Amino acid sequence: MRISTDRDRCIGAGLCVLTAPDVFEHDDDGLVTLLEPEPAAEREQDVRLAHQLCPARALTVEAARPEPS
Repeated sequence: MRISTDRDRCIGAGLCVLTAPDVFEHDDDGLVTLLEPEPAAEREQDVRLAHQLCPARALTVEAARPEPS
């Protein structure tokens, strides 16, 4: 999985940080900062929940791209 953030949309609600603190944090302005753009598989459930909970829809979650053969 790959995650991206849209800091222009972020309102600093903090649900992403509360849900997946090892993947997201807030900067000094209170906006989302991505710590891990490609988190481990065991973090997927938390990241997807953070995506669903974000009131500003500032998070994008994409499926992992398959490795080339």
